[in-house]
Amino acid sequence: MERVRDVSLLPKAHLHLHFTGSMRPTTLLELADKYGVHLPEALTTGQPPKLRATDERGWFRFQRLYDMARSCLREPEDIQRLVREAAQEDLADGSGWLEIQVDPTSYAPRLGGLIPALEIILDAVDTASRETGLGMRVLVAANRMKHPLDARTLARLAVRYADRGIVGFGLSNDERRGMARDFDRAFAIAREGGLLAAPHGGELTGPASVRDCLDDLHAARIGHGVRAAEDPRLLERLADRGVTCEVCPASNVALGVYEKPADVPLRTLYDAGVPMALGADDPLLFGSRLAAQYEIAREHHGFDDAQLAELARQSVRGSAAPAEVREKLLAGVDDWLA
Repeated sequence: MERVRDVSLLPKAHLHLHFTGSMRPTTLLELADKYGVHLPEALTTGQPPKLRATDERGWFRFQRLYDMARSCLREPEDIQRLVREAAQEDLADGSGWLEIQVDPTSYAPRLGGLIPALEIILDAVDTASRETGLGMRVLVAANRMKHPLDARTLARLAVRYADRGIVGFGLSNDERRGMARDFDRAFAIAREGGLLAAPHGGELTGPASVRDCLDDLHAARIGHGVRAAEDPRLLERLADRGVTCEVCPASNVALGVYEKPADVPLRTLYDAGVPMALGADDPLLFGSRLAAQYEIAREHHGFDDAQLAELARQSVRGSAAPAEVREKLLAGVDDWLA
């Protein structure tokens, strides 16, 4: 019988982790206590809340919990703590590279404005990366519930700070609202500035939203993208172009996109040759971190160690990590398998 290797020792890159959503539940409780924030019970039990985001009310509830958690981040030291702990959690899960996703607009009111907020976040990432040894960069994400002009402002800002650790530009929130093409100028600004385009698509809506990300936003990566599994020609297109889908199995189940872990189409994407980067999305709300996503692939989809190693390689290749970091991680994957 084949020896089952520890997936937390498998070197990998983490490309889909949201900022507040990366918080440890214990940290949230401490910060809420520090600022006298009364948290809803769903955030205080230590268990992931029951969420169903496939209807509007469910998504609204998910957003409300996220906003409540974010309201507990008020000082630069809170931001530093969040980022340091996210890095520590990732390292424990075998990650050698993390691209953390943030919409700085949401933090601006408490941190002195948009530019100060972004600088505080970038400083925290730089410090945590130096202190922990984890390669870390930032993906700035616009909110599709807001006006496309806001996204352009954010794209210009992201490009301006590209030399401070911003590697990509995303588009998050409820993909049932706002057309991808409304944000095409923002993505053009980001791409012309050398940033990787990584919008969310194919999570709450079907394959069409993935096609829109490719056609209108020229996405190099897709946040989620799992619903592409419903369209064989789209799968072929993603595979041919080498567009990495940032697949978050635990999140898909928690939000009701799929009923159970075995329903997430990991095998369909993998067999079609679509590169994937497994991600934890929002561990605070979904209850599992990076290594657990690889466990899902193993337990519920029958991925053997060689295939898990290939998933890890795909995550590294889909990242914005510099060549020397990639080589080191890929060599580490080979050693894990050897």
